[in-house]
Amino acid sequence: MKRLELRRIAMREGYTIGRLSIDGRYFCDTLEDPVRDIGADGSGKIPGNTAIPAGTYQVVMRRSTRFGRVLPLLLAVPNFSGILIHRGNTAKDTRGCILVGENRVKGTVSDSSRWEVAICRELENETDITITIE
Repeated sequence: MKRLELRRIAMREGYTIGRLSIDGRYFCDTLEDPVRDIGADGSGKIPGNTAIPAGTYQVVMRRSTRFGRVLPLLLAVPNFSGILIHRGNTAKDTRGCILVGENRVKGTVSDSSRWEVAICRELENETDITITIE
């Protein structure tokens, strides 16, 4: 069993920076779209430009048809589909997903390819994975 925890630490107008831990140990930084108030019916969501709601979600490793590689996929996110954890550098790369990397420059993450490989290796043989987003 692997428990991921994403603590959002900087919620700005154009992006959200977080810290990702695995089983209580800091792993890397994250970048997401801006956090917005979303109604139960999805109102308030800007497609491709809204962070997913805080909560706990099951995660499975699945081959992404968009990216052509196995990535962590979050299940049953209200009003969202296809939410992955993957590489990218700016909020324009997220489209609602969670980007992994190092937050060294305001509003971005770097070395994201290395961190995507690292998280996939960490999770590749796990069958029970959750992520809690605060």
